[in-house]
Amino acid sequence: MGNLLTYEQPQAYIVKDNKYGDNHKIPVLTAGQSFILGYTDEDFGIKNAHKGSPVIIFDDFTTSSHYVDFPFKIKSSAIKLLSLNNSKYDIYFIYNLLNIIEYVPVSHERHWISIFTKFDVLCPIEFKEQHKIGTFFKHLDHLITLHQRKITKLKQIKNGLINSLLFVIILFFKVNKIN
Repeated sequence: MGNLLTYEQPQAYIVKDNKYGDNHKIPVLTAGQSFILGYTDEDFGIKNAHKGSPVIIFDDFTTSSHYVDFPFKIKSSAIKLLSLNNSKYDIYFIYNLLNIIEYVPVSHERHWISIFTKFDVLCPIEFKEQHKIGTFFKHLDHLITLHQRKITKLKQIKNGLINSLLFVIILFFKVNKIN
């Protein structure tokens, strides 16, 4: 992995103010499950990732990671910003290689330099093949995200219906007690 990806320390991109707001524009990221912690109005020290220059954020302690292709700030110095060493590789393909490494951290130590850079991975030589595989997984991830949003929306509808039903049942019993 160390031959495929280079890392950058995040100090220049760490958010100063922990007061986030939904009306702010710049997302504050973590490599954990929550991913976007909130939004800041800080207009300095922004990592300008974009579709043509994406990065992978890697939590050096938990080893979780996310693919990022939009401007952001970081919450923690424990994050490594990973980018390609060479343009002959497809970053989304490499991101998926990183995510299939079966490693479970057992101690609270930094893992990128000491462990992950040393992992050997199999990678097609042809960029075209990497890109096709990476694009397939990108579409699959997008589809999963759409289904997760649909599930969330359906759960909200279900909860609304349950609340309405309970209200009607309570109202029914109150009316019948009065009569």
